[in-house]
Amino acid sequence: MNQPSFADPAVSDTKRNKWLRKTRTQRIIFLLVAITPAFGGYVLFTLYPNLLSVYYSLLKWDGISEPEFVGLDNYVRMVQDKYVWRALWHNLFYMVTVPVLVILISLVLGYLLANKGYRGTAFFKVLFFFPNILSTVVIALLWAFIYDGMFGLLNGLLRIIGIPIGNYYWLGETRTALAAIVPPYVWGSVGLYVIIFMNAMATIPKSLYEAAILEGAGHMTRLFQITLPLIMPIIRVSALFLILGSLKSFENQMILTNGGPAGSTDVIGLYMFNLAFGENFHNYGYASAVGMFLFVILVAAKLIMDKFLPDRSVEY
Repeated sequence: MNQPSFADPAVSDTKRNKWLRKTRTQRIIFLLVAITPAFGGYVLFTLYPNLLSVYYSLLKWDGISEPEFVGLDNYVRMVQDKYVWRALWHNLFYMVTVPVLVILISLVLGYLLANKGYRGTAFFKVLFFFPNILSTVVIALLWAFIYDGMFGLLNGLLRIIGIPIGNYYWLGETRTALAAIVPPYVWGSVGLYVIIFMNAMATIPKSLYEAAILEGAGHMTRLFQITLPLIMPIIRVSALFLILGSLKSFENQMILTNGGPAGSTDVIGLYMFNLAFGENFHNYGYASAVGMFLFVILVAAKLIMDKFLPDRSVEY
């Protein structure tokens, strides 16, 4: 509908107000139609399950029999549960090691590919990104073969270089199982962040590097004085995704070790899953309480990151 000319004295105030009300109504209807599917999906698949988990955490329930309301007993039990705190320690270990390694390796590879001018850069981008097209199950099974004691690739390489490792099972020993989960996470994540950092570096004007070269700045100076400050918002968002992801993920642990040996790789997400769906548990109430604990940890991690990693964009 064409907008009437309000400067025309022939248009009455009544007609003008009617047109404004009709236009406002059309905008409201359009906004409702546009946001309803997304908001409905959020309510149905995110908000409602979370609120239901809060209710379940106050129950003693195995998912089959009649639920029994126990109030905060599940939370009291959780605070006294040593396995929860052991799993939390493992989560914190992955929260520190995985993001740091992924970001450092991705920054180095991205910087080399973006600024060194190697031939076949497009090929390397595809090569590094390849693990990201694999499912978590495939990655975990691949690394399970690498760590195998008898036929594993890792032990084979160690024997070739003269280290008598024998038939050492990396995932079957409490001394090495926790750290052995880190490489699958890193290998499966680096490729994506290499692409992200390369694209971020490509937006930096070449004139800044040319001016720095004329001033005698080397590669390290350009990296720390130009590249990193200008892509710091991207690094911050990447660190946020990696930290939150390492806190809530448990797929690699479930497939590679199922929390073993002797709980040495158990994490909160896996412990909660086994409480709810394990062969000898089926305790949905207590599992929901552990899930609420994990939710609080995720929120706290986000707030701490906002405090110590503020969004300080650098303009050029």
